[in-house]
Parts: sequence; structure tokens; C-alpha cells
Amino acid sequence: MSQSDSKHGSGTAPWWREAVIYQVYPRSFKDSNGDGVGDLPGITAKLDYIAALGVDIVWISPFFTSPMKDFGYDVADYCDVDPLFGTLADFDNLIARAHELGLKIMIDQVLSHTAEAHPWFVEGRKDRTNPKADWYVWADAKPDGNPPNNWLAVFGGSAWQWDARRRQYYMHNFLVSQPQMNFHHPDVQQAHLDNVRFWLERGVDGFRMDACNFHFHDRSLRDNPPALQRDSMTVSDSNPYGMQAHVHDKTQPENLAFLVRLRSLLNEYGAIAIGEVGDDDSLAVMAAYTAGGDKLHLAYSFNLLTADGSARYIRTQVEQFESRVAGGWASWSVGNHDSVRVATRWNKGAYDPAFSKVVLAMQLSLKGTPCLYQGDELALTEAEIAFEDLQDPYGITFWPEFKGRDGCRTPIPWDGSQANAGFSEGKPWLPVPPEHAARAVAGQEQITESTTESTLQFARRIIAWRKQSAHLTGGDIAFFDAPEPVLAFRRELPGQGSVLAAFNLGAQAIQFSWPEAAAAADFGGHGLPGAQQGGTVRLPPFGAWFGKSA
Repeated sequence: MSQSDSKHGSGTAPWWREAVIYQVYPRSFKDSNGDGVGDLPGITAKLDYIAALGVDIVWISPFFTSPMKDFGYDVADYCDVDPLFGTLADFDNLIARAHELGLKIMIDQVLSHTAEAHPWFVEGRKDRTNPKADWYVWADAKPDGNPPNNWLAVFGGSAWQWDARRRQYYMHNFLVSQPQMNFHHPDVQQAHLDNVRFWLERGVDGFRMDACNFHFHDRSLRDNPPALQRDSMTVSDSNPYGMQAHVHDKTQPENLAFLVRLRSLLNEYGAIAIGEVGDDDSLAVMAAYTAGGDKLHLAYSFNLLTADGSARYIRTQVEQFESRVAGGWASWSVGNHDSVRVATRWNKGAYDPAFSKVVLAMQLSLKGTPCLYQGDELALTEAEIAFEDLQDPYGITFWPEFKGRDGCRTPIPWDGSQANAGFSEGKPWLPVPPEHAARAVAGQEQITESTTESTLQFARRIIAWRKQSAHLTGGDIAFFDAPEPVLAFRRELPGQGSVLAAFNLGAQAIQFSWPEAAAAADFGGHGLPGAQQGGTVRLPPFGAWFGKSA
């Protein structure tokens, strides 16, 4: 058994199944040098804060050398730190401090594409005979000069860009400046495995595999057919990308063998990998990519990153995963750097700390490894960004119907009494909204009355309680029928009874009949106002209740 699968604590699950992940978006976490952009020393300075949350894994979004046209998801050097974020020495210091605090570090790997500034692409586009000529996806034009097929880019327009030097089109699934790598070439696969090994040697504990089902493409370049059902999970209605069934431009069967090679490398170091899956049928891909124990350890999709936050929808997604992904493991995320903040997305734009608390409790109680996005523990809402302040090329392209991802990427407010809420001494790369400054960390830590417990204090307590419950970290899950908007389920361990949970995701008080006898679970006496009397559970607006049964 590899170290990555070893047990810890009193549970029987691999450690990563019991863990809680916390995502850090470096540009917006903490700026240490006053240039308005967060950096690695800033993260290191705030690792104590992250450790105090009680999480186990810190996922850090890309900090590699990059022209920053997609803010680090366009990599120009996989084995170095962009000067905007610091140096390799800064990263080594971050790793060392994290490990002192008992935190594991997981970094992004963006393998499917590079920046056009990457030396591999610079060499490859010179001509059709150089050593890197086939490292990217190139194709001749049709006789009439059009692109070779109908594939579309996620960020708008054709997935093909004409290059005058080679007199061919190159493929790009995202921005024009992010050329697609040709994973059918064995040297490309090996180069990426070497890059992964570079970071493993520096002490990295895991990898978040960005767009991991985009690695391979159909060699025959067949057209994608029209979508029988429009994809609304990964793209907005204003984007024609959702009008195609993406059966040829991604999620090819050859990727499974590459993931086996990746897992073998990770096992040498006891490291783990979680895959981001964006697909027409993401559950099927998650099943394939986590099956057998020889590919990814975990996978997550955009299934809970949609506008639908109803109890019915959440139950359906989890039940479908449990029925289709036998033996696999999910990482349920309700927020990240690509999605409207959950406090706005699911609560219809209204700010209510009670809503954020019940969502945190629900997410941390589902079966799987929860992944929290920075700021959700502060109940941050989606920021309104003026067009002239937009940075995201995705949003600029589709404005105003789609405003891009800047609204969830604004800086973390550390101290509302300081300039820029303590994020930076300089002008931040995105503005800090006044309402975020009012919810800053310093203010939330000062609250002492239990009846007015801050979202931050609640997050620390619910994470700690989850860690103490073998039912919540490893039990099976089964849902009860309950009236909308109540989500009710059981987490059960054989021979050890169950933990029962009910969450009112609505703004009106509700009561319903509980189908079995249970005693209230000791959650600490406050923070989730809900009660059971006889066979009835009463939940106030955005309230929750935990119980135990034999």
C-alpha cells in the first residue's frame, strides 16, 4: 500500500478521504510587497490562519511563470515561480512552514495546454520539421481555408487559430494564447511527468489536475455533433460551446492510460491527485477516472457549482454519483475561482450569514472530501465589478450577459480598519468591495457572544466537529424524503449507528416528520438552530439539525 493510501487517526479510510481541502487563489489571498497582487510569501504569512480553520490540504492555484493572460492557467515554465508571486525559495519556505503546521500542499497542474510563450510552442511553430513540431495539435486548413472541423473554444469562437509561420491551424480549447498540447506524442507525456516529479522532489503532497479530461483529442478530427441537451453546468447560456456534444475534442479513452502512469509516479512519493472534470456527462468521467485505485484519487465536477441550489438538485447529484461511481470518491465543492460565489449564487443575491453557515454545514456533512474556497468561511458574496475594472478575458468577451469570474476573485479582507482591508498596501489588482471589508477576518474573530457567532468561528467549529465524527468522514449516505427546501440524510457506519442531518436551505421556517427515532447530536449548543420533538423536526430559516440513532 502506498503512503498516499495509508490510514490515519481512528478511522479506516485513506487520510485524503477524511481531509478537508482549502483553495487559495494566490493573486487575491495576501500581498506581501505592496504591488497589489497576492504572492507566495503572503500565503506563508497566513498559513497559521488556514491551519486554525482545521483544514488538512491547501490547494494553491497556479503560480508558475506565465504571461498571465489567463492569470497563471497559461504556463510558460512548469518548473519555476513567476516573479509576480516570488521565487522557488519562497515556495520552499511555504512548503516547510505548511508541514510544520501539519498542512499538506496541493498545487495545480495545467497539462492540457501551455502559454503561447512557452519555449515548446515557440520552437514548435517555427516550421513543420523541428523537434517540437508535433508537440501541439496542428492541422491543415480545409480546401476553402476554413478550420479543419467545427470544434469550439470554451472562452468563445473556434477552437482553431491560423498560424502564418506554419501555414496551419493550431488547436486551443480556451484562449487563443493557450495552444493545446498533443498528448498522443509520448515525449509530451514524459515531459509532463518530469514536471510533476520536479515538484514532488520539492515536497509537494498532491496535485489538482486542471481540465484533466482535455488532455487528448480525436486523431481523426471528426466534427462534434449538436448537443441533445445543452450543457449549462460549465458555460453560460450566452456561450455556444454548450450547443455541441463534446465527444471528439476531449475525454478520449487514451487518457486513462496516461492517468495510470501519473498515479504510478505519485505513489512513489505518497502524493495524491484530484481531477477537475468538465464534461457533458461528468459523473461518467469521474467514475472512469477514479475507478480501480490506479488513476486519480478523487475527482470533482461543476455539478454543485451551478445556479440550482435546491435540496432536490443536490440530492440528485449525490445519489447519481453514489450509484454510478462505484468505489470512486468525490470532492464536493460549492465554490471556486471560476464560479459565482455560493452566498450569491444559491441565495439569490441576498447576504445572510445564516445561509452561509447552513451551506458550510451541509457541504461538510456530505459523503466525500469537501473543498472550501477562500472567503466562503467569511460569507463573502459575489462582488460587482465595473466594466473598466474587469481583468478576466472570459468576462470581457461575453459582457454584459456574462460578467466573467472576477466577482469571485476579489481580495480576501483581513482587517476592515486598514486600507484595502489589509490585503495590500498598494492598489489591489481587483477592488475590495466595502461589504467585504465589513466581513473581514479581524472583525469576525472578535465576536464573543455565542448567539452572534461569526461565519468564520462557525466554520472552525463545524470542521472540528466533522473531524471527530467517523460517520461524517467515512459513513455511507442515504437520503430521506423531505419537503423542499430541506435536505435530509443519514451517514451510517455498519454496527455503529447513524448520524442524521437536516438542512433548511430556505428563508422560511419549516417542520416535517422525521422517519425514525433519534437523539440530538452534540454539536456545541449553538450555531445551527433546529430542534426535534417526537417525530417532528423544526427548522428555522437556514437552520439545521443533527441527530444520532442506534
